[in-house]
Amino acid sequence: MGKIGLWSCLAALLIVAPLLAGTFAGKIESVDADGRTVVVEGTKKAGSRTFKISEKAAITITGKKGELADLVEGATITVTFDDKDKETATRLIAKNASAASSKKTPQKVETTKAAEKTSLPPGTGADWPCFDGSERNNISPETGLLKSWPDGGPSLAWKVSGIGEGYSAISIANGFVYTMGNVGQFETVTAIELETGRIAWQQKTSEASRLQMGNGPRGTPTVDGDQVYTLGGNGDLSCMQTKLGKPVWQINILQQFSGSNIQWGISESVLIDGDKLICTPGGEQATIVALNKKTGKAIWRCSAPGSPKAGYSSAIVADVAGVRQYIQFTHNYVMAVRAEDGTFLWSNDAAANGTANCSSPLYGQNRVFSASGYGKGAAVVELASIGGKTKAKFRYHTNKMESHHGGMLLVDGMVYGSSDPGVLRCLDLKTGDVKWENRSVGKGAITCADGHIYVRSEKGPVALVELNPEKYVETGRFEQPDRSNAESWAHPVVSHGKLFLRDQDLLLAYDVKAKD
Repeated sequence: MGKIGLWSCLAALLIVAPLLAGTFAGKIESVDADGRTVVVEGTKKAGSRTFKISEKAAITITGKKGELADLVEGATITVTFDDKDKETATRLIAKNASAASSKKTPQKVETTKAAEKTSLPPGTGADWPCFDGSERNNISPETGLLKSWPDGGPSLAWKVSGIGEGYSAISIANGFVYTMGNVGQFETVTAIELETGRIAWQQKTSEASRLQMGNGPRGTPTVDGDQVYTLGGNGDLSCMQTKLGKPVWQINILQQFSGSNIQWGISESVLIDGDKLICTPGGEQATIVALNKKTGKAIWRCSAPGSPKAGYSSAIVADVAGVRQYIQFTHNYVMAVRAEDGTFLWSNDAAANGTANCSSPLYGQNRVFSASGYGKGAAVVELASIGGKTKAKFRYHTNKMESHHGGMLLVDGMVYGSSDPGVLRCLDLKTGDVKWENRSVGKGAITCADGHIYVRSEKGPVALVELNPEKYVETGRFEQPDRSNAESWAHPVVSHGKLFLRDQDLLLAYDVKAKD
């Protein structure tokens, strides 16, 4: 073939080649590196398309060679595909992937000048990796905190909006704050930089939960290593990476285990114990189930007597004379299952109200203290184990602790909690005797740190109270600014020298570390 003929053939190939391939441009909606698929959101007219990624596909990210796992949601991308197979991508060109991830969500962050001078260095303080803290006892290990507050309360370090509507509290690990909310049409997990209050990433997990008594998720994220787990109001259980929110696995626990949603929406914050994830679908197939935290596959399931539905509580762990067990408050009763294999151990219904059992049980001194609202009150059972089994002996009932959903504390044999209709009380665990009570703050949620109780009223005020078994001593109070119209039900959290208050779309962080 002569030179003229060769160049003619090459020219023809150059003309025909573009006709053999197509392109689709837009923003990355989701990436599944293991399944080698990418969902791209195009224009309104074009809609979204899912592409299978060829093993030989060339991937370029901001001008450099990249891997499929490096692509992040929100990045702009152009996909090239074979015109004969329009679902298989042969080339991906993404731009500013990391920048797109951090800028994709509108947000408003305010940091005070005073806070900039007093902010703690990264890594200072104790993490709060799940609901009620790493020990699930609602007690922060923080020390060196303010013993009293000035007029107007402690200094505001930062506040951030854009986290969505809902009642999820927060968890803190590895320099990030995690929470959940309805953002637009989706339940969304948000990761926030601990020191700056800036949103690092947001990940959609399911359609937005529209529920009675307020929209949005109620559960709090659980962080374990480099993964974060969330359970939404409609039962969607998600596992994702902590760094960028990349999905790892997801199931719906109600669909998977033939449960049905409860009246005001699933409100559980899942428990991680070793390799197991513990949650409560409720119903005939699985009152409580243990899943493999890495895959979401069932390890064991327990169908408890009477097949109770889930309550609004979150499970705790107890070791009773060598028998490790998970204790949970269901719709019908407080119950326990053996951690090893899910064997049903015991139950007691003396504190169950038949409407909504919300506050997690307390365990200490071989006793379980459970309480609920709606006029029911509290009960104590004493546990004893023998031969790998545990029995619960009823000790007493009292109407002096009607804890609705604000949580309780057990410290040095004393139970502290907000009792309906709005009385903060201290009770002796062994006898149920009231040590003191005070009505000035009103009904609310509590937590504990460094010898003090932090009381967050559902109407807005926040109080600092001594952890004192003899009398009520208040050492500070302030009104939360920028209050929403909703009641403040998200529990307060004290971690890394800060007090965190979630109020629907707003999260506020206050400096409560004492100055040297």
